[in-house]
Amino acid sequence: MSALLGVLGGMGPLATVDFLGKLVDETPARRDAEHIPVIVYSVPQIPDRLRAILEAGESPLPAMLAGIRTLKGAGATCIVIPCNTAHYWYDDLVREGGLPILHIADAACGQFAARGIAADTVGLIATKGTLAAGFFQQRLDSYGYRCITNTTRDQDALVLPAIESVKRNDVGRAHALVVRAAQNLHDQGAQVILLACTELPPAIEHAPTEIAAVCIDATRALARASVAWWQSACATNLSQ
Repeated sequence: MSALLGVLGGMGPLATVDFLGKLVDETPARRDAEHIPVIVYSVPQIPDRLRAILEAGESPLPAMLAGIRTLKGAGATCIVIPCNTAHYWYDDLVREGGLPILHIADAACGQFAARGIAADTVGLIATKGTLAAGFFQQRLDSYGYRCITNTTRDQDALVLPAIESVKRNDVGRAHALVVRAAQNLHDQGAQVILLACTELPPAIEHAPTEIAAVCIDATRALARASVAWWQSACATNLSQ
């Protein structure tokens, strides 16, 4: 097999499953054989990313590299990571892992142009680690968007508890929290809300809500980027 997508997952488990479901959903297949071949490494014991960034905790880099080596040994030719905060180590993972990695922030920000979104102000909901890393803000700025984020109070009372609720399978509680966090950003002038934590899309999709109509799902964007990668790889193989 000339092209095989490797998923470095487990950060967290539901986020990995959500990505896989959206990968199937976004693939224009008519039969099994037309879907993207995927191999998944889902190991939830990878050290906590937030603790590593914000509290000088154990680095997850060695464990993530071990995952990439496993995927590479199984034949993976490209990697995706359905965890936004893990992209803090993106350059090290590419350099030391030896495989191309589709960047979730590039995929998500690319959706603004692809969907013709003319917003001036984007509300960014993410972990404190992802916000501290700054890669979403840098990309949004390069596209010409003003970026606003939740207040410290909302981050502590709404965003972090929503993420934690998803990780313990309390998606209903997470839904109520993330809807409030998104609505608060919308009320502050954000015309579009970028869900830049992979726990948040399953939460906001748990029940119908008006705010979901203005949300960009970084996980779905990564699935679309994966489909584009696969289609390009197939086209390259046919031309050789």
